[in-house]
Amino acid sequence: MRKLILKDKKLNKTSFLKNVIILFVAHIFIKIIGVINKIYLTNRQGFGDEGNAIYSSAFQIYALFLTISSIGIPNAVSKLISERLAIGDSKGAHKVFKIAIITFGFLGFILSVILFAFAETISYKWIQIPEAKLSLLALSPSIFFVSITSVIKGYFNGRQNLNIGANSQTIEQIFRTILTIGLIEFIAQTTGLDTKVMSAGAAIATTLSEIICFIYLFRYYGSVRKEIANEIRRSVNYKYKGIRKNIKDILFVSIPMSIGPIIGGINKNIDSMTIVRNLKNFMTETQAKLEYGILSGKIDTLVSFPLSFNFAFTSTLIPVVSSAKASKNFESAIKKINFSMLISVLIGIPSTAGMILFAKPILEFLFPNQSAGTFLLQISSISICFIMLNQNINSVLHGLGKNIVPTLILSFGSIIKLILNTMLVKINPNDFIFGGTAGAAISTVISHIITFIIALYVLKKYISIDFGLKDFVKPIIATIMMLICMISTYTRLLSIFSQKLCILLTLLIGVTIYIVLIVILKVFSIEQLNKIPFGKNVYKILKILKIY
Repeated sequence: MRKLILKDKKLNKTSFLKNVIILFVAHIFIKIIGVINKIYLTNRQGFGDEGNAIYSSAFQIYALFLTISSIGIPNAVSKLISERLAIGDSKGAHKVFKIAIITFGFLGFILSVILFAFAETISYKWIQIPEAKLSLLALSPSIFFVSITSVIKGYFNGRQNLNIGANSQTIEQIFRTILTIGLIEFIAQTTGLDTKVMSAGAAIATTLSEIICFIYLFRYYGSVRKEIANEIRRSVNYKYKGIRKNIKDILFVSIPMSIGPIIGGINKNIDSMTIVRNLKNFMTETQAKLEYGILSGKIDTLVSFPLSFNFAFTSTLIPVVSSAKASKNFESAIKKINFSMLISVLIGIPSTAGMILFAKPILEFLFPNQSAGTFLLQISSISICFIMLNQNINSVLHGLGKNIVPTLILSFGSIIKLILNTMLVKINPNDFIFGGTAGAAISTVISHIITFIIALYVLKKYISIDFGLKDFVKPIIATIMMLICMISTYTRLLSIFSQKLCILLTLLIGVTIYIVLIVILKVFSIEQLNKIPFGKNVYKILKILKIY
């Protein structure tokens, strides 16, 4: 019996790790496709920074509506489904699924209608980019489809089938990119280089890709419907719950999970509602839109890319900490928390340093037709490490059951961001270096630094983690040495190759040198090294080389 129990635990562990890897790989792939999409749009004649401003302003409003209708749904439905399946109540689990489909489908439909009806008011008065009206109209139908697909993803996540959610996201991103390029080129060939229409084309591509995602999930559900029906017939421990009670249970779980993302969505809309409005005080409307497009298009895309490498760690911390809390054994959880925080620092610091030092050649390499934004990228990149660490801390706090704490901290950060934006964006950058769009960028950085300090302080009140300034020392040393090598390499390569090839080779060499320096400086303990994929094999090699 003991052997069987151990075997079951091992199987569960393997399945869990496999799911984490699947999500990690899918998320990285999705991010890469997203960057490719943004590179195409920014460099496309007729779209560029102005198109980014129009599309991004509409998309941030759309994303806020999505947050209200669907962000908390997958995790909430997954939690309720898994709880019922754990006791053999397949019938109850499927009932939750059906009620959630109807509830959030209706909510999504209402929000789609609201966005469609108020597109003109939002574009003219809220964000003050009238051209965004068409994009808002094009995006509005997808709220309904995303609401339903979120429930289906949550259902299969609750059944421990994370492949389906990962596959659907990948399909959605691939089709979004293909359809975006196809529609933009069609519009350019048939109607000319009308930025407003091209932005609407990108929005239509988003909606169509969401519909394709819905079709994929709906067809998959149809393919396993008989299997689910058989499970329902074999259901045990079914306890009748009325529709109202099920809706109440769903909302009771989903609303707390949605509050944080809603605050985050409001935070992102601070820029869309304050930048153009205030920049018009000392520049033309067209120039103001270009400035906002640079920040919301290129800069946000580049800054958010390193964050995708942190996804797998933040997603695993909640169940790890929850389990530790239930068993009242935090020793193992604390080690994993410290390890996750260290990974964030190791990714965040060199990402920031590289973007600050090579901001101009990076922008020229990726966006040769629209390369403005060097100073904005240098400022914005400072926030990378703090955002990653905040993600980890928030996951731990959620795992501890302190769901309201991250929301309060994030709300405080949003207030700081709003106040600083209001003060700085309206200042002409000719009078103050951190005025204008740079003011919005520095406001974001300051808000993330302050929220990190508060969050870390609060976390240490609940759990004794061993994380502090000492954890930054070796990564900073490795980063400085990496930068010295990169500067020397880039300077020498410029006399041999083109600038584009030089920056690409320099970044690849810099990453390689940084990894080697991490090993030489023994940033990881032996125990931490063994947690990394293939870490045990790496340790054997390092032991032979007498590094460890």
